[in-house]
This record gives sequence, structure tokens and C-alpha cells, in this order.
Amino acid sequence: MSVDRAVPADPATHTTEGFRPHRVAVLALDGLLPFELGIPHRIFGRPRDALGRSLYEVFTCSVRPPGPVETDADFAVQVPHGPEALARADTVIVPASYELGPVFEEGRLTEELAAALARIRPGTRLASICTGVYVLAAAGYLDGRPATTHWAEADHFQQLFPRIEVDADVLFIDDGDVLTSAGVAAGIDLCLHMVRRDFGTAVANDVARRMVVPPHRDGGQAQYIERPVPDPQLATTTGARAWALARLHEPIQLRDLAEQEAMSVRTFTRRFREEVGVSPGQWLSRQRVERARQLLESTDLSMDQVARTSGFGTAQSMRQHMQQALGVTPTAYRRTFRALADVHCDVVP
Repeated sequence: MSVDRAVPADPATHTTEGFRPHRVAVLALDGLLPFELGIPHRIFGRPRDALGRSLYEVFTCSVRPPGPVETDADFAVQVPHGPEALARADTVIVPASYELGPVFEEGRLTEELAAALARIRPGTRLASICTGVYVLAAAGYLDGRPATTHWAEADHFQQLFPRIEVDADVLFIDDGDVLTSAGVAAGIDLCLHMVRRDFGTAVANDVARRMVVPPHRDGGQAQYIERPVPDPQLATTTGARAWALARLHEPIQLRDLAEQEAMSVRTFTRRFREEVGVSPGQWLSRQRVERARQLLESTDLSMDQVARTSGFGTAQSMRQHMQQALGVTPTAYRRTFRALADVHCDVVP
């Protein structure tokens, strides 16, 4: 599950010199996790327009001059750019590190890190993966704003930064120009979300398919917190979810879902929340919003037709749900992505 209330932004630029991809800087700090460092490169390195041009330019930089940066593994990575590269980024991503020192312990930036972050241009989109959020918080970017991090660090993070609204249940939070994610794999969810926000569902789905990961994961972090292992012979709610996805355009009641698994409504609701992390109603609403997004991006159906096909019934109901989930109206959403398609020469997977 995500918190996503941002209006999609146009990430690439056409200047008098022509096309320029959206520039993503990945800040490599000592003690970084190699897996998380690679997530932005793998996801943002894929999308291309109809002419084969990369829609993103991804580069790695350090707080020091180019050179090796230690990881939490038995090897270092050779980083080709110093902190000056942050000044030309449109998005800066901070992956997790296990050696944040005073940032993690006191909520205070080192002089070296503060000097590097000072190079970031105003208006640059910022994002963190897992404990990378400590860097954004210590720099003051999250004061008075919502944020998330790995559930195991949520209490410590909240105590260290009491002015931040910490939500330990979600996989990521999109607060417009600042985005934060939970641990490790949630960084994949976050980066796919940014591609979806920038260029639409079709492009993000293509990246997800090639990575063999779901384009959108249901639920939040609660489903990953350690708890007694369930009896493997107990029924799951997988079949009911598949049944519902094939019938989003139809009215679906909670009892209909429970009947698919031959469970009582009470048992089904409890089992569903254990497996997915949200209630059946919340999940169903999210699936319908996703279906509406796809239709708004890829078809010329009227608002009433989109609403009926995605299961909202009326355009007004769809408007209310999309406004609540995304912070934009269906009309504004379609207008944004149609404009992106025109500007980026009919972006295709």
C-alpha cells in the first residue's frame, strides 16, 4: 500500500537544443546496501520513448570526489561522480546505509554530507529508500511532513524526528516533491511508482514485467512483520482476489468475496487483512483506481464509461475516489498524461 497524493509531473525536458531526459542522481554513502544502490539504475534505466531515447539519465555520486565507497558487503563500489553532480539532478535518491553515524544516532548531518546536499537545486525531487530517510530528515526536508521507513526503525526514527508524521504501515509515501519508502524491496515499489507518475501505467508495467515483479503490491508493511507462521493447510484469499479482478466492473460485496473461499465474512476479512495488509474494501477500491488510471491513459472512453468499466458506477464516485487516492481529478489525470504522451513523442514500452 502507498500514500500517493501528488499530481503527476513532467519529468523530461524539451529545450531549444532538443530532448533531455530526466536526470536521476543516486547518492552513495559509506555502508550502503548494494542491492538498494542498484534499484534506481535497474528501474529508471529501462524506459525509452518511441525513438529509442532513454527517458531517464541515471548517475551515481558520492559526498567525496570520485572514488571507492564502502558497502555493507565485502566489496566497495567505484563511484564516478562527486557531490557536484547533485547540482544537475532533477531527482535525487538516497538509498539506505548502515554507517550513517551522527545522522542515525543524533539526527545531525556531518559537514561533508551537509555540504553535498547544499548543492541540490531548489525544486529537485527527493526520494529515499529504507533508512536513507534519515538523511532527508536530518537535512530538514521532512519537517511537518509524512514519511515512512523500515518498520524495525520506525519508533527510533519517530523519537529522533518528532516533527515528522511517521507512518510505519505503508510501503511508500509520495508527498509531492519528497518521497520515502520502507525497506529494501519497497524501494522497487517506490521507483516503479515514480515511473508511473512520470510516464504512466503502461511504461511502469513494462518495466515491472521485465524485472518479473508486480507493478503494484497490495497492502503495507504489517504483512511482513514477524508473527506465528500460519497453518499451510488453511485456505487463502488468493482465489477471491483473482475473481474480483476479473469482475471489477460489477458490484462486489464482501459476502461475495467470502463465498469464493467458502468462508464466513468475519473469517475472510481477518484472513484477507493478514495476507494483504488492508481490508477487502480498501483493496477493492485501490484496484478500481488502478483500472481507471489505465483507462484514462490509454483510451478515449468518456468519464462515465471509465467509471462504469472500473466499477465506480458513476463519474462522480470515480472522481471522489481518485481525488482521495491520488489528489487529482480524473480529468486532470487524463490531461496530464495525454500532454506527456504528446511531449515525449508517444512514449511506448
